[in-house]
Amino acid sequence: MFEARDLSSPVEAVRDEYASDVQVLDCARDFETLDPARAEDLGLVVDALEPAGYPADWLPADAPTLLARYAGSDLTIGMPGDGSVVWTRQTEPPLVLVKARVEGSPEAFVDFLIAEALVELACEVPEHFLGFFEADYLALDAATDLEPNDTYQVAAALFDGWVGLQTREEFAAWQDDHPELFDAWQDAGDRLEDRVSGLSRAVARGETDFADATELACAAIKHGLELPAPFAALDTDAYRDHGPEYAVKWAEKTFDSLAE
Repeated sequence: MFEARDLSSPVEAVRDEYASDVQVLDCARDFETLDPARAEDLGLVVDALEPAGYPADWLPADAPTLLARYAGSDLTIGMPGDGSVVWTRQTEPPLVLVKARVEGSPEAFVDFLIAEALVELACEVPEHFLGFFEADYLALDAATDLEPNDTYQVAAALFDGWVGLQTREEFAAWQDDHPELFDAWQDAGDRLEDRVSGLSRAVARGETDFADATELACAAIKHGLELPAPFAALDTDAYRDHGPEYAVKWAEKTFDSLAE
């Protein structure tokens, strides 16, 4: 199911610079979450497996089943919303997994996604939003007052935005050293710009629900796009520095405002 991916020269250069010990594997089948049996197959291509686990009391009682499973002791890699390329430190060496769904995508964009994963590994951010929010996930759940799957989507988006605050300076600096990857990063941002600029109006008119809007706005953070209110408050040094506590306060203020 897994085999080493042939990397382009730009991606190989990024791996050498940021995460030289990481293996990049192609996956023969697509997935959102690797079930424990398939995840254990990774034992054939790595030196060791060490499943992540999180306290059950970090989760609300109605948390999605997949999230509860992820928090448990089974080896679980990849979660809904993780996209076409995922990475994990639950193996030795760490891995970047390229899902089968990338077939047909522009090569330059896939290269950027792999390079992005390598940079995130180098930044040592948590693998999943549960490792970011920890017990504050309960406070976020209470602040949003959304359905469990929507709370999950908002949490994943907020985490993605926070990670983007860590990584975008790296991408912006690639214009000289990694120009092909810089162009792909910039192109992806250009494709988001029109959608983001009209986001507040789309939410106000009911054309976009809040979870989808948060996902789009937070995806734009890594590209340095200008965000409308209330999402502009997430593109700040305060969020980068204070992380989950700031995210919860932002959610409380935002949902109080929406209720008014």
